[in-house]
Amino acid sequence: MATAASVPIDEAQAVAMLRAEQEVEGVFACTRKERRISRAGTPYLTVELADSTGTIPARAFREADVLAGRFERGEVVRVRGRVERYREQLQITLASIARAPHEQAAAERFLPAAYRDVDELEGFFEHLAREVYDPALAGLLARMLADSRLRTELRRAPCSLPANTARAQGSASAAARAGHHAYLGGLLEHSVAVATMALELCSLHPRLDRDLLLCGALVHDVGKTREFSYGAEIELSAEGRLLGHLQLGEERRLALEHCLLLHHGPEAASGQRFAFAEALALYRLNALDAHLKSAFEHGFPRPRR
Repeated sequence: MATAASVPIDEAQAVAMLRAEQEVEGVFACTRKERRISRAGTPYLTVELADSTGTIPARAFREADVLAGRFERGEVVRVRGRVERYREQLQITLASIARAPHEQAAAERFLPAAYRDVDELEGFFEHLAREVYDPALAGLLARMLADSRLRTELRRAPCSLPANTARAQGSASAAARAGHHAYLGGLLEHSVAVATMALELCSLHPRLDRDLLLCGALVHDVGKTREFSYGAEIELSAEGRLLGHLQLGEERRLALEHCLLLHHGPEAASGQRFAFAEALALYRLNALDAHLKSAFEHGFPRPRR
């Protein structure tokens, strides 16, 4: 029997490759499902279909209630239909849609993933960790890297929920945090970026505690390895606790905790003030990478040459 891993996405049927007038018969993740009423008073079904290359809306105008009973939002579905252009946007008019057979339902195949090679990013993370020489902080990073389960989650976790998922969950706080590095491997990519900038900043400002800032940059979001669950879309899990791996001396532990607590700024930490320059630096570097990535992902225009 075919396994989930042996059923690749058909490139010709990938969302990014779909074109108007194309017949579609394939497997996608259902990330939105809604029953609506037309002006004529008849029900129709509107859904959003996704794979690792993008999303596309789809509608079923015939037997909408029957089709709706064959799947739920958040499941992997097999669809048949035709791509059409409506108001300058592509959409699929559905002839059929139903829950996909189990062997085709490896949901993570349909989630967005980092463009950068995850093995390469993990290598950069290890290299940056070796640049920390303080025995307590280096020991923390060594224990993290020796934890195979944590490393697996570090390679997989995003930095935030995709914006459409946050809106669908109706969570204002989740929606506010959504939008940057919101794909598999995003946490590793973001951590490497912030740590690389931290290393450069320490060259410009040698009075900064290099080991503290670099370690803080590498682990500031490590709690996100337990924050998400993975199905047909990325969702918040019931967990999300931070600092489970800290076994430091009291003074270094408090300094690192302070940096991590304020890496989203004083407003997110009950108004606490920055006690160290390293905490301020981590906050600014984290915000810089997050805001730039969000700008790129949301299509900020490029300057004219």
